Amino acid sequence: MAESETDKPLVIIGAGGTGGHMFPAAAFADEMRARGWAVGLMSDARGLRYAGDFPADWKEEVRAASPNMRKPWTLPGAALKIWGGINSAARTMKRLQPALVAGFGGYPAFPALSAATRRKVPILIHEQNAVLGRVNRRFAGKAAIVASGFERLDRLPGGAVHHAVGNPVRSAVAAKREVPYPPTDGELTIFITGGSQGAKILGDILPLAIANHTPPTLRARLKVVQQVREEQMDQVRAVYDKVQLRHELKPFFSDMPDRLAAAHLIIARSGAGTVSEIAAVGRPSILIPLKIAMDNHQEANAEALVEAGAADMIVEDNLYPNLLGELIAARLGDAGELKNRAALARVTGTVTAASDLADLAEQVAKR
Repeated sequence: MAESETDKPLVIIGAGGTGGHMFPAAAFADEMRARGWAVGLMSDARGLRYAGDFPADWKEEVRAASPNMRKPWTLPGAALKIWGGINSAARTMKRLQPALVAGFGGYPAFPALSAATRRKVPILIHEQNAVLGRVNRRFAGKAAIVASGFERLDRLPGGAVHHAVGNPVRSAVAAKREVPYPPTDGELTIFITGGSQGAKILGDILPLAIANHTPPTLRARLKVVQQVREEQMDQVRAVYDKVQLRHELKPFFSDMPDRLAAAHLIIARSGAGTVSEIAAVGRPSILIPLKIAMDNHQEANAEALVEAGAADMIVEDNLYPNLLGELIAARLGDAGELKNRAALARVTGTVTAASDLADLAEQVAKR
């Protein structure tokens, strides 16, 4: 529950659903607290699971739901949850009088943004992807400013005020921005990360591509560091062991910033956070958008790095081991091009997004 009033101006953050919404919200919260603001977080039970270390003065669980139109019998129950969440958020806002509500997307942000509209509290929205998500789309027309992680922002309603600031990245990632690209005259490291939803197909296809469709002379220099689902671990290990390829396999890497900085080539999904961290550190990549992503937003996210010449994109329908292996071999076989792509990635990246977003927030609050 929310704590008692303070003399500091208060920003309430509405976010949730996944870490993709919570991590940039946390970076923004850190910046606002450093500027002397009090920060409150509103999310549902699922969102708060990602918020153990969230830098807020208080956290409040609000009821939320994502209506499923394909199951109309569930809609009344979802509506009751949402209405309860809005009322709870509105009561907190009436008591604490926030100067601003910042929405970072995900259906758990809906109650906070709805309550802000009811209470006439100024709204700032940040959209991480290159396509405006459903909740952010619903409130974009009411927001004072719609900030975004990419220059491209599809589904933006007419009349909305749009500022592209980039995606706030973790301080540990920002700290790797000055780490030079690794030397290319010895071992070459491929870092593969797939995200919780999309790692299975990468575990099926990538080991075959690297083990069977790259030249033996290149394989002798390779080390593969790969995120692998637990149930695929033995299968993936067997493929690499068969060709005696050095590898490190884990279901989760807690030291992602170090892994990104040490990589010569990154192969990944193109979630907003992943793309932004690759660009912030400045590394060449092969991006494989998640086919089932809402509004195909992962393809849109990859666009900036691809157009800059810093990344290749392969859609799932074209994900064949032989084609992927040939592309990996071509990229790792040209040290000069790798370094050039790393530099181009770095140019597209930013580590000032949290500060720039906080500047916008303070502008909105002063109006």
